[in-house]
Amino acid sequence: MALPLLISLSFKQKYKQSIPARFFLFKNPKFKKDEGIWFHVCSLGEAKALRPILELINTNKIKITTITQTGNQEAKKYNAEVRYLPYEMFLPFWMKKQKLLVVLEAEFWYMLFRVAAAQGTKVVLLNARISEKSAKKYLQFAWFYRRLLENVEVIYAQSEADKNRFLALGAKNIEVIGNIKLAQKIEKTKEYLKPLRQTIVAASTHDGEEQSILEAFETYRKNNDAILIVVPRHPERFEDVYALMEVFALKNAWSISKFSQSQKFDEDLILVDAMGELNNIYAISDIAILGGAFKDDVGGHNPLEPAHFNCKIITGKHFFHQKELFKYIHHVQYIEENEIAQALEISKELPGSMVEQEIDLQTIVNKILQSRS
Repeated sequence: MALPLLISLSFKQKYKQSIPARFFLFKNPKFKKDEGIWFHVCSLGEAKALRPILELINTNKIKITTITQTGNQEAKKYNAEVRYLPYEMFLPFWMKKQKLLVVLEAEFWYMLFRVAAAQGTKVVLLNARISEKSAKKYLQFAWFYRRLLENVEVIYAQSEADKNRFLALGAKNIEVIGNIKLAQKIEKTKEYLKPLRQTIVAASTHDGEEQSILEAFETYRKNNDAILIVVPRHPERFEDVYALMEVFALKNAWSISKFSQSQKFDEDLILVDAMGELNNIYAISDIAILGGAFKDDVGGHNPLEPAHFNCKIITGKHFFHQKELFKYIHHVQYIEENEIAQALEISKELPGSMVEQEIDLQTIVNKILQSRS
């Protein structure tokens, strides 16, 4: 029954690779059976978080599966076999025994865990989390998650709150280690000249957020000389966001450009219609309006990157998936969507955001390797 929908979605750029690979196994062969370490991540953020871990693991037998296309592209930068995780009904026929399966964050797939355990692969949850919002839904199906978590050898949780939520679901062998994203290496890939005017970046924005940010910027520009760089979270939205930006540019007689065409930051409004540029943009920005937290359906985005470059961070109050990371960031404004203009004014009096804490990743890697033996 779902085939027509899957086929139609596979023509969209966002799913062009992932749906054929996950639901039809197109160009998605089995891993080699060489007793390696298999990491499963969902998307771009988790794939990036793997880098410092993989640098400390001395083996070339690394496998990685992802769900999203952007996560898959990031994973291919590592010395590893990379695949999309097939839809669950294919897993019993697709999976091969590995020494260890390390699943990051909240990727709870019953067949993945069950088949791995049945094959003799040890299952470890790393950077495991259950948000306060999700916990209520999980508890309604506690009988299911209890069976799922029976297949897990050990859980390395982000926080005590996460540990307690796992305990409530019947999990065992839980250890709190903090958030491994604190150890990720944050660096620029290109060097851009900082604009002479105040530079505001609207980062990882979602549908509806650009409208509010542009309206706030319109108010802020009446008394301040600033430019706005918009970096949508999903590439398939680039053209729609640019069309919206053109409306505001025409209304206010602002100049506007696409980054892919100019590679410069001379205009009033700039759409960054390219992937992998966000850290480079943070490095030249004064203020970062971090998207994904002004609506209640996303859960926020990683604040470590803008904080690393001392941007003054403004974000929404719905950051439930990033709550653990925000604990380590100072000087952040958490606001409602209609308060962005006011927050921009207040930011002139605030210092740049900063990361306070680090994490001992070597100890965590040693624990993972001990689980393998």
